[in-house]
Amino acid sequence: MSKLSSPSDRQLHYEEIKAKSVSGMMMLVLNIALMLGAIVGFIFVIVLAGRGAAPGLWLSLILVCALYFFLIGPFLFFGLKVLQPNDALVLTLFGKYYGTLRGEGFFFVNPFVSAMNPASESASTGNTAVIEQASAGGKSSMHGTPVKKTNKKISLKSMTLNNDKQKINDELGNPIIIGIVVIWKVVNTAKAVFNVDNYTEYLSIQCDSSLRNIVRLYPYDAPLEDGEKSLRGSSQEVAEKLKEEIQARVDIAGLEILEARITHLAYAPEIAAAMLQRQQASAIIAARQMIVEGAVGMVEMALSKLGEKNIVQLDEERKAAMVSNLLVVLCGNKDPQPIVNSGSIY
Repeated sequence: MSKLSSPSDRQLHYEEIKAKSVSGMMMLVLNIALMLGAIVGFIFVIVLAGRGAAPGLWLSLILVCALYFFLIGPFLFFGLKVLQPNDALVLTLFGKYYGTLRGEGFFFVNPFVSAMNPASESASTGNTAVIEQASAGGKSSMHGTPVKKTNKKISLKSMTLNNDKQKINDELGNPIIIGIVVIWKVVNTAKAVFNVDNYTEYLSIQCDSSLRNIVRLYPYDAPLEDGEKSLRGSSQEVAEKLKEEIQARVDIAGLEILEARITHLAYAPEIAAAMLQRQQASAIIAARQMIVEGAVGMVEMALSKLGEKNIVQLDEERKAAMVSNLLVVLCGNKDPQPIVNSGSIY
């Protein structure tokens, strides 16, 4: 690690290094064998004492055997670590970063090292809803509930963060209710442990902040013909911008954002009714416009066919009356009631 000019610079430049380790199974067998050897040494010392050996010799052997059997041997067991797939241990030695132990298997490390995971030392108070299995009963729990976790291992698996729904003003100032889901994982354990206090809470807070920044750039909805981007019509683009925004904020914590998606989008209750009326009005206007365009086309086609086949000759006044009657029939809200004229059309 290169020299840094200040404590703040040092905080931002923690990089993950591999912890020194050896085979745990080998050390386990060796330690058990030595402890059994200490028992054999006790027996040997008793035999020596019975044969009148010098007291200094057998007292020294008793001290060595007792020291190993009751102190050194049991203490070495603290250096044995078992890791499951996609788990890691961040180890410190007397307050200094010792390294990260990765990979599945059985390992032996310096017994004086201690594992650190700030996310497990205190119950989370954020809005994170990362679903996991509770240790008792198999029931699901959330980080947002006061669950005390003691596992020092850091999971490298992909995890889901589902923050609570938020009320945010869009580009036009309309309050909307929006919720997101973020898929993430830890890629740099040293940054996750040492650069932030609690990386799960840090991620939750940064997701909230990023969401507010992105939502303020778009209106809730926009007409398709205008080509304007909106939260409802451009969800893919909004999700990509949201992912980039969150990733830029959590790089310091050694996290990678795999995916960010909007899971809930609606107007706030206080304006939902008014916005529904506006949407209904827009739909009615669009439908009427389509009906009128179709009716004009049908009238034009009818007049053209009548003229081409000389079925009837109509002057301008009769054409105007016919057009008026056809438009009333085609554009009316209700089915027309026909009136049969049995006399002259004049």
